[in-house]
Amino acid sequence: MSMHWTLGCDAHDPQLLADFWATALGYVAEPGYDDPDGASIIDPDGNGPAIGWLRVPEGKSAKNRVHIDIRVAGEPPWDWVARAGLIRDKVRELMGAGATKVREELYADEAGQQVLGHVVMLDPEGNEFCVA
Repeated sequence: MSMHWTLGCDAHDPQLLADFWATALGYVAEPGYDDPDGASIIDPDGNGPAIGWLRVPEGKSAKNRVHIDIRVAGEPPWDWVARAGLIRDKVRELMGAGATKVREELYADEAGQQVLGHVVMLDPEGNEFCVA
């Protein structure tokens, strides 16, 4: 049987990251969670895990070893052109919300052509994530 779980994260500004990730994932603030040194968001449909942030004094010092991948294109098989459009639309939205685009990674499609695979980004506190 699967378990309910929460992804716990450290942050300099928990509310900033909660707001950013709520926008990125379509989540909402967790009702009743009121902590000036923390923030929590939940999937309004109740399917995904909660994500919480606690304020810590130290800054990020290395590449994060766990990160969120935002999968906007669904499951294969894909129309690679339409998939690239969905990815780029989400990247633009997230840049408007405070993310930074780092690079695009290309894949080879079934015919060996180079197509957009995913985009590596940084959230407002510099944590890596991907949009695919």
